[in-house]
Amino acid sequence: MTLKLNDVAPDFTAETTEGPIHFHEWLDGKWAVLFSHPKDFTPVCTTELGTVARLKPEFDKRGVKVIGLSVDPVDNHAKWADDIAETQGTKVNFPMIGDTDLNVAKLYGMLPADTEGGSEGRTAATNATVRTVFIIGPDKTIKLILIYPMTTGRNFDEILRVIDSMQLTAAHKVATPADWKHGQDVIIVPAVSDEAAKELFPAGWTTHKPYLRTTKQPG
Repeated sequence: MTLKLNDVAPDFTAETTEGPIHFHEWLDGKWAVLFSHPKDFTPVCTTELGTVARLKPEFDKRGVKVIGLSVDPVDNHAKWADDIAETQGTKVNFPMIGDTDLNVAKLYGMLPADTEGGSEGRTAATNATVRTVFIIGPDKTIKLILIYPMTTGRNFDEILRVIDSMQLTAAHKVATPADWKHGQDVIIVPAVSDEAAKELFPAGWTTHKPYLRTTKQPG
């Protein structure tokens, strides 16, 4: 399956470190981040899980649920969590999916649908493509897909920045410019006429070009 932006995130049932879940029920109408790992006890992913655990209050503040995935069994995840706490100084505080039958990895296009067998005997190298970030909206559709190489740790500050942008632009008729951060000026979308903009943005705006108008961040 090749997933695209605005596709409905595939539903599934799975075992996690916090018990079994039915994914669409777990989403519960919230924003969510699903991020995957090719193997337990891998170095870069260890640092990533620690980082997300430290940033959990930031995700909570935005009403965003976080869930991880690795193809190894849930029991392994629990042992890995001890290493993460020891080396990263933070306990894992979100569920981790055990995808031993590779079902979720295949559903989300991270492994070919015809991949045979389960997680046993597979290495991080054979699972290299299971290093993806999906941001899912309250309507259960995929809003962002990022795929990383095994040697590059993910930038979760950037993921939070994107969530800030998507939540803002879902609520207001604006877009965000390159390198935008929360609180900075935003772009009025071209579909909004100047006449309509007077009501939507009473503080005014700056017209750089007819198609490029910036204003203070609303809300």
